[in-house]
Amino acid sequence: MNVFLKIEGLTVEYRSGNRHVHAVNDLDLQLGEGEVLGFVGETGAGKTTTALSILRILPNPPAKVLGGKVIFKDQDIIQLSDREMRAIRGEEIAMIFQDPMTSLDPVKTVGDQICEMILLHRNCSKKEAWEMAGDMLETVGIDRGRAGDYPHQFSGGMKQRVVIAIALSCKPSLLIADEPTTALDVTIQAQILELMKELKKKYQSSMIMITHDLGIVAEICDNVAIMYAGGVLEYGSVMDIYKDPRHPYTRALFDSIPDVHRDQARLKVISGLPPDPTDIPSGCPFHPRCPHCTERCKTEKPEVVHLNETHWARCFLAQEEGRYEHE
Repeated sequence: MNVFLKIEGLTVEYRSGNRHVHAVNDLDLQLGEGEVLGFVGETGAGKTTTALSILRILPNPPAKVLGGKVIFKDQDIIQLSDREMRAIRGEEIAMIFQDPMTSLDPVKTVGDQICEMILLHRNCSKKEAWEMAGDMLETVGIDRGRAGDYPHQFSGGMKQRVVIAIALSCKPSLLIADEPTTALDVTIQAQILELMKELKKKYQSSMIMITHDLGIVAEICDNVAIMYAGGVLEYGSVMDIYKDPRHPYTRALFDSIPDVHRDQARLKVISGLPPDPTDIPSGCPFHPRCPHCTERCKTEKPEVVHLNETHWARCFLAQEEGRYEHE
């Protein structure tokens, strides 16, 4: 695998007065060329903060990168100047945000908003940019004649298509999608996911997909990072994670999905709550909620256990075969 994004020891903190929120803690990840990596976890796991760190658009203050590297195409973008980063942002790395309602400018036409991105990174005239904007709208399934319309004239699903058109207008090599289907109904979700799969194949982009939905991960991702309390507890291919989940948190996420083949009076839930990010537990961060917790888990942070070439977990019991059998 040709690795072209590598995160090493990334640590990000939000500061508010005397409170320090530990959003990302010593994170290590890598992304291969043409690969789709899914970030999965509960709210507050650090998924979006990691994505914003890659783009260097964390709010500062209160956010601060305390350490680590984000190596993109052999350069650490954490160390780049703002001017150098602006050349990468949008052209090389683009992001599809969660809510198209807040991503689009309500007083500009959608064509002008796509043109703005093109003119920022391409040496072309306004007329040429407008033609390209029309082409991008058609690429995402919208008639080019609607380039002069405003966001309020589009449905939620159409707005999300416009946001995708803006993100892809400069053909970036890395696309970050932050819960791109959350605000949409199920039918439109399926259409947007199918569109993203087609466009990824067309433009040969790598992608990071941030989601709570394990069904979306199975549909579109190659590899999966299970995130919790600012770190990754388990990583592997979709097949590894879905067929042989080894971390108790990963198992709990799967167990909480309703089983259509079983008659269940109540859904399974993960006991307890995600940790307070201002006070991350010692040892394994999942230990207060883990049914298999030992005294060692409470005091000692687990190291990575490699289960095969593509699959690893941070758990003392991960290598014990049969320990976590589904009920």
